Amino acid sequence: MRGDERSQEEVIEEFAHYVSPSRVATYRQIGFEMVPGRREGSRMWDWDGKRSFINLRSSGGVFNLGHRPQRIIEALRRALDEYDIGDHILMSGPRAALAHRLADLTPGDITYSYFAAGGGEAVDIALKLARAHTGRPGVISAAEGYHGHTGFALAATGGSSEEFGPLAPGFRKVPFGDFEALEAAVDEQTAAVIMETIPATGGMLLPPVGYFTSLRRLCDERGAVLIIDEVQAGLGRSGRLWAIDEWDVVPDIMVLGKGMAGAIYPVAVACYRPPLQAYFDRNPFAHISTFGGSDLGCVVCLEMLDIITEPGFLEHVRSMGERFAAGFAELRQRHPDLVAEPRQRGLMIGFETTSPACGPLLTAAMARHGMLSIFANFRPSTLQIMPPLTISAEEVDLVLEALDVSLTEVAAVLAGAR
Repeated sequence: MRGDERSQEEVIEEFAHYVSPSRVATYRQIGFEMVPGRREGSRMWDWDGKRSFINLRSSGGVFNLGHRPQRIIEALRRALDEYDIGDHILMSGPRAALAHRLADLTPGDITYSYFAAGGGEAVDIALKLARAHTGRPGVISAAEGYHGHTGFALAATGGSSEEFGPLAPGFRKVPFGDFEALEAAVDEQTAAVIMETIPATGGMLLPPVGYFTSLRRLCDERGAVLIIDEVQAGLGRSGRLWAIDEWDVVPDIMVLGKGMAGAIYPVAVACYRPPLQAYFDRNPFAHISTFGGSDLGCVVCLEMLDIITEPGFLEHVRSMGERFAAGFAELRQRHPDLVAEPRQRGLMIGFETTSPACGPLLTAAMARHGMLSIFANFRPSTLQIMPPLTISAEEVDLVLEALDVSLTEVAAVLAGAR
């Protein structure tokens, strides 16, 4: 029992009054007046417990293991008998163990970890380190990329708003996948190139053949640091432990977050290769993060890594991805005027439609049929589908059925508009 007798409508009114009236107005406009209450596995129930939704958003990967994964909760309960958040200035047994584990799992010779409380802060750490290491100011990122809403991360994010005042200088953006534009942008003043392996907010974009290999070579030739942002694509989401492994490239820095939390306790990290440690050797307290790499969070994250590296886990992700792909092929045949070729790696899926109007309409229709999903901000023709990696075959089939019905409804709306 939740122990809270307020109704959902009372919570909505309270949220509007004290948190964000504009968000409530937006949800009401699209007919999604739902406050999450009980949650378990791939599902959430509304506050009143009347409707359930399969979570196809997973908060960008936070719920890779589903809602309230019991092994994670049990690990945290055990840790609470001994630990608290810890003091970020001091050494830490859990933090050392997690950094060691990450060094064993991350690509190539990535060895060191610098912890943060969230993905945006971890991106800030990566960019600060790249600038300090190279002595250069320039940063190149993708026009369709998303890296967070903190200082340097905001400047690297596509579509960043100037309403916040002048953003950090030295940042330039190029189209994702356009190597010629990238090659023209990287010069002797470039400290770093930062790219998401698969830009989710951009619409689950997939790089052209050879793109990351050429990017690695370009950074080596021009002395720039290569930062790969796997906050959403990493930790098994693509069917591999790290999405960048598909292109056999080792970045200088890899940023992780979201799924690191195991749905329970926030953890983010910038993992980097030994040459970059020289700066922190000279300045060991150059970045301070009060809640970064908390002792409790590190215990949670270690359990999460144990789960996703167990035999059969990634095989399940790939199998469910294949089940989705087969269903999408059937949906293309049934709805040829609406469904385009999807972009997919494992359970990181861009369900592509033929019109920018379809994404928002499909988001609303899917909600009516018990599916929480959202269209891609930078590509509204794409519906983002990122279910928990633990989703069952039966739940995949329910998603495909909901897509079928929702597409029929969207077609009727578009026909009426015409």
